[in-house]
Amino acid sequence: MTTTYWTHVDSPLGPLLLTAAPTGELTSLTVPGQRKATVVLDDWTQDPGPFREAERQLAAYFAGDLKEFRLPTRAVGTPFREKVWAALDDVPYGGTVTYGEIAARVGAPRAAVRAVGGAIGANTLLIVRPCHRVIGADGSLTGYAGGLERKVALLAHEGVLPRP
Repeated sequence: MTTTYWTHVDSPLGPLLLTAAPTGELTSLTVPGQRKATVVLDDWTQDPGPFREAERQLAAYFAGDLKEFRLPTRAVGTPFREKVWAALDDVPYGGTVTYGEIAARVGAPRAAVRAVGGAIGANTLLIVRPCHRVIGADGSLTGYAGGLERKVALLAHEGVLPRP
């Protein structure tokens, strides 16, 4: 049986739940009330040890000192989802991209925008994999699994929006 490690890390968005594989890769980062959030199972091991670097980088990000996460991650999805997630990783701090632009980056037709949205919604690595930087074609702030108020907070933190 494979061990899954977990811990909570405090943040301006509330307590973050982090999980990791036995080899140390971050497998999820979720926020309270998130749609399809990770749920700790009884056979998982609570241990902050594997998360020291993630905790350090998250603190630096929220302090405004880190613009790009450099953490080993492991998220498993369909090949299409993995392409979309890789495209998210390329959206820079302080920038935004539309669902249509992500579709184009992964070689999907414009009609695949809903599928792209589904893949983005299935992202298990909030903040680290910056799905909060994806906006509607008209500039609107569309859905965010962690809640629209958190999307606004993250985009304001990165200077995309004025601070509330």
